[in-house]
Amino acid sequence: MTNDILVVGAISAETQAAVIGVVKDLEKAFNAHDPIALSEQFAQEASWTNAVGTRLDGREAIAEFSGPAMKTFLRDSYARYDVVKLLEIAPGVIAVNVQQTPTDRSGSPVEGPRGVTTYVIAQQRDGWKIVVGQNSAVNAPPAG
Repeated sequence: MTNDILVVGAISAETQAAVIGVVKDLEKAFNAHDPIALSEQFAQEASWTNAVGTRLDGREAIAEFSGPAMKTFLRDSYARYDVVKLLEIAPGVIAVNVQQTPTDRSGSPVEGPRGVTTYVIAQQRDGWKIVVGQNSAVNAPPAG
C-alpha cells in the first residue's frame, strides 16, 4: 500500500490508510485555509509546536491560532504533505514523519520554505487524531 513510505512495525494496511488519511485531511484543511477542519485533525488534548516554535496545547488553541494566521501571513500559503515514515510506537500509536513542500494553489511545487514534521497519531474515541506534533522549517535542498 505504501510504496515510498518506510513502515516500521506491524502496522496493518487499514491503520496505515487511517493515519495517512489524517495527514491528507490536515493538508486539505491547510490548503483550504480552514482552521476548524485543521484543528479537528488533532486530539482534544493535543500538543502542537509550529514552525516558528509556538507551542499550542489543545484543539481549541490550535484553531484560535490558525484562524488569524490563515487570514494573514499564511493566506497565500499552500503545501503538499508527503508521509515518508510510519513507526509503530505501541498498538494504536503511530509516529509519522512528513515532508512538506510549498506549492501554488493548484498543487504545483514552488520556491519557498519547506517543512519536516513529526506527528504522533493515536486512536481516540473519535478516530485517529494527532496527539503530539512538531513542525520545523528547513531550507530547500541544494540544486544539482
